[in-house]
Amino acid sequence: MGAMTTGKPPVTDWASDFDHTHPDYAARAPEIWEELRDRCPVAHTERFGGAWLPVNHADVAAIAHDTEHFSSEFVIVNDFKPTGETRPRGFAPPITSDPPFHQESRRILLPAFSPKEIAKWEPATRKVCVELLDAIDAKLRAGEDVDAARDYTQHIPVRVIAEMLGLPEEDGDKFRGFIYRILEAPGADHDIEYEDTLDHYLRQKVEERQQHPKEGDLIDFLMNVEMNGEKLSGDHIGGTIALLLIAGIDTTWSSIGASLWHLAQHPEDRRRLVEDPDVLPFAVEEFLRVYAPVTMARIVAKDVEVGGVCMKESDWTLLPFPAANRDPEAFERADEFVIDRQRNRHVAFGLGIHRCLGSNLARMEVTVAIDEWMKRFPDFELDATETVRWSTGQVRGPRELPVRINP
Repeated sequence: MGAMTTGKPPVTDWASDFDHTHPDYAARAPEIWEELRDRCPVAHTERFGGAWLPVNHADVAAIAHDTEHFSSEFVIVNDFKPTGETRPRGFAPPITSDPPFHQESRRILLPAFSPKEIAKWEPATRKVCVELLDAIDAKLRAGEDVDAARDYTQHIPVRVIAEMLGLPEEDGDKFRGFIYRILEAPGADHDIEYEDTLDHYLRQKVEERQQHPKEGDLIDFLMNVEMNGEKLSGDHIGGTIALLLIAGIDTTWSSIGASLWHLAQHPEDRRRLVEDPDVLPFAVEEFLRVYAPVTMARIVAKDVEVGGVCMKESDWTLLPFPAANRDPEAFERADEFVIDRQRNRHVAFGLGIHRCLGSNLARMEVTVAIDEWMKRFPDFELDATETVRWSTGQVRGPRELPVRINP
């Protein structure tokens, strides 16, 4: 297969030379997973200093549950491997934490992300969606083109998480820059000043809050919560804010965007949502299964055999939850979108101790975003004159989603 124009070397064989950050992978990942499932369930590459890519549900689940042989010290594959020096806390607890630190650092966050607490944010999320849709309406009246990703999906979680954290909404462009550098182009030389890095931004915000406390938001919660009888360190607070920014934004806008991408091509599913609104909760779960955006990573802590291959200490391994969700051994009609699928034990939010802490928030945002879009624009399609562009790296979703909205 020919490579797209890129600075990366072309992939010669996805089984032995994969690159999940390559545009070709972004464009046709589901096909690649299917190819690998038939050829070799665990692919390998020498890129990134050596990495593995299992695509079967059973192998992904085995790794996700095995905290003895796999460390979460760093969850983004890049050219610079972690050394073990930051274990068990990691940079962004609890997602980068190993047992026993992980359990307590996760426990303190659970109350803030309970269904009851997240339900309080639904009105604010609807308000954001309605404002964005009003702006799209204005573009349509002016005869301008609409990009559902740039004009809608990529703003929703940015504004919601900023409000939850008590950070300025106008910092949204900064958040998108951090996400691009960390998730889409990890390890690349971005040639930026330290003042433009996520680390500097977080240190600045934590210091501001230490000097000028503010009540009622998630940063205030982190400043005052105690773990084992002590308040969190500044690094712990900053790392957890980083987690909420990185994991709480790109993942959700990718899910919303992929859902709209699907609906733009399936008028029968659009009609079903309009005629039978009660099907929306089932549809959301199926969107999450078929278009799960997140691939996590682990670093091999001890030599171990998985799926018939021997993974060596310090190797990377990816956990492609989207591929696991399409495994025919785990799901009937695995590659089909079934809008009213009744039994849907998907793994879009991961497995094991690191299952997504923010799943209630993500579900709410995806549900509200699709609901409000369909109320406003029940008939729309992809713009055949433009190209849909999918993100590279470990979070997959449309970055450019040109659509035509029919009256």
